[in-house]
Amino acid sequence: MCARTWWVAVLCFVVAPGAVAQQAEPANEAPGVTEAPPPTAPETLTLPETPPAPAADEAVPSPEEQRKFESVVVGTSEARTSGSIHVLKPEKLQRFELDDPQAILQSVPGVYGRGEDGFGLRPNLGLRGANPDRSKKVTLLEDGVLFGPAPYSAPAAYYFPLMTRMQSVRVLKGPSAIQTGPQTVGGSVDLITRDIPSAETFGLDVAGGQYLYGKAHGFFGASTERAGFLVEGLHLRSDGFKQLDSGGSTGFHRNEWMAKARYRLVPEGPVRQSLQLKLGYSDEASNETYLGLSDADLLANPLRRYGASRFDHMQWHRTQIVLSHLLESKDFAVTTTAYRHDLDRTWRKVNGFRGASISEVLADPTSARNSIYYGVLTGQLDSSTREETIMIGPNHRVFVSQGLQSVARWSTTTGPLAHSLEVGVRYHYDSIDRRHTEDGFRMVGGELVPEGEPTVTTADNKDSTHAVSLHATDAIAWGPLVVTPGVRLELIRSQSVDRMTGKTQRGAVEVLMPGVGVHGSLTRDLGLFGGVYRGFSPPAPGQPEAVLPEKSINYEAGARWARRGERVEVVGFFNDYSNLTDICTFSNGCLNDNLDRQVDAGAAHIYGLEAFAEKTFRPGGGVTFPLSLAYTFTQTLLLEDFRSADPQFGQVRAGDELPYVPRHQLFASAGVEGSRWGVYLNAAFIDTMREKAGQGEIPEGERTDALLTFDANANWNLTSWGQLYLSARNLLDQQGIASRRPYGARPNAPRTVIVGFKISL
Repeated sequence: MCARTWWVAVLCFVVAPGAVAQQAEPANEAPGVTEAPPPTAPETLTLPETPPAPAADEAVPSPEEQRKFESVVVGTSEARTSGSIHVLKPEKLQRFELDDPQAILQSVPGVYGRGEDGFGLRPNLGLRGANPDRSKKVTLLEDGVLFGPAPYSAPAAYYFPLMTRMQSVRVLKGPSAIQTGPQTVGGSVDLITRDIPSAETFGLDVAGGQYLYGKAHGFFGASTERAGFLVEGLHLRSDGFKQLDSGGSTGFHRNEWMAKARYRLVPEGPVRQSLQLKLGYSDEASNETYLGLSDADLLANPLRRYGASRFDHMQWHRTQIVLSHLLESKDFAVTTTAYRHDLDRTWRKVNGFRGASISEVLADPTSARNSIYYGVLTGQLDSSTREETIMIGPNHRVFVSQGLQSVARWSTTTGPLAHSLEVGVRYHYDSIDRRHTEDGFRMVGGELVPEGEPTVTTADNKDSTHAVSLHATDAIAWGPLVVTPGVRLELIRSQSVDRMTGKTQRGAVEVLMPGVGVHGSLTRDLGLFGGVYRGFSPPAPGQPEAVLPEKSINYEAGARWARRGERVEVVGFFNDYSNLTDICTFSNGCLNDNLDRQVDAGAAHIYGLEAFAEKTFRPGGGVTFPLSLAYTFTQTLLLEDFRSADPQFGQVRAGDELPYVPRHQLFASAGVEGSRWGVYLNAAFIDTMREKAGQGEIPEGERTDALLTFDANANWNLTSWGQLYLSARNLLDQQGIASRRPYGARPNAPRTVIVGFKISL
């Protein structure tokens, strides 16, 4: 890294906290120091970039482990944090036995999803209006470590951990987003894995259901005074719910293994030290496709799949190694983590016709020209010209993601003020090596036949990024007031090598992201909070010099009432983009010539309202009634004219709305629990979404359907160690168009009934 970069880093790190603190001065204009009440010490926090250690369900958690589910970020408890924070705890994740990350995270206000395969194998998630395509505008973490295949060079999340093995999920929005990065325009999602249990623990979960669904999940762990271990394995499979015209499986199988080992170097004393090693292996084979249906075909049979996609197949494997060192005392802790992830994936799938766009064909399959291509796609007609050749290609990509990060936290007091400081630094490197090829196939008698022409290479390149990031926050508590200034610095150096043209492009981005949050307690349970921070999303490597990073100034303000697990929260947010960006990808429906090209959309506004409530009624008699509600209203507005090769945008006019952001979204859950049983029902509503940017009434073929679905679950503890459960997903079998990307209309998953048995010893 050049000398100028290091001087910028040092200068910003020294100057920025003071600059951020100045932004917080109005909030500090409370009564004089002499009149201040005794300081309230912030609670110990669990750092987003520190591998957390939630307790295993079956082990009795220590008080410290219990607090890790309550204590979230920026040095304060979940109830007093100055940002919009949501934690899905173990009991919530287990109530419905869901595998789809999108279905799980929909219970959090401000989280959106774009449907695709119906299983959530590669979810498309967005926060507060950020583009949901492949979750590329969300910082994704597992135990505080970036898990995306290449979070800087290629942030599209073609890998996503299986939710079944997660113990909790943390969703951070608002000013707290600057603690993670690099994506801060919306926020972050941190998946927390099972911790090493404090006592010998064994668990097994076996389930089966419709469409030959199968799940086998087991773990075993134990600890001594100085050492502990955990081994966990999970197999998930399904034959798929879609029906190929030509017959065959449309399902998948996935395996995930994780092993943890911990050794306490210094288990007792004023300064304690420990080492933890986490190893992981995952693989998948799925007969998934980008090919959807025409509207008429989806209405007639939403589970149909055209025979042209018969050969479509995704296969990948991933390895993971994470080594962490923890040094802690009463008021000070430092966690240092080294990590490396490797992912090798190949997706063979229909890319298009040689002479036509599949999206255009399926949008109007009855026109004179398109009806021929439609007939070939469905196998009703044979390919008669070279233009009617179907191009099928394996996109092979190899990803590397590695780095070293360290986070220090310190609790102290200065006069009447209590401080909880956090300082973190991370060096990260990632790369993506692409080799995309295509072969032509002719449709003959309903079967795909190779046309015999040479294989065409459409992409052969490597993108890589070196990034240094620093962040610092200080939660300053003074009686009922908590002010949290913070800053994040990203120093990014990227390189793109195109082996087909011999061209090499280099890029550099340096960005400072200040922010401040304020929480004021009106009563013991009720408080007001607000904050402002700079949002940022880095450009992909290989972009022209004129291309700019995505930047915004994000505001939020709200009220929160919280008492012993009960919570009501209302938050308004406003994201003022100076430059909103879009990167063209296959999953958006882009073609080879436009892949990975970024377009600067200019100024945009995204604003809305989030509401959340949860309460458990305890009338007595050993019966409880847990209830929760999450609602999101979102409005988007593009303020400038521009043109994009991404078919989701195309020719945009000022005043257009963004695609795939629902105006209204609602999640509600209700249950009744006894000492040995529980019954739960949830409802999820997703409003109609635009398929492409536009304004006014949405044309019939450019929107998704509004969907209201219900899930139900019942469980019964047969013994102290065994539980039987029954789960029905999409209970009423509501079907509709969940998405039109990448090529054609795609349905949501149909009703699926699952029965399972759990053992816990």
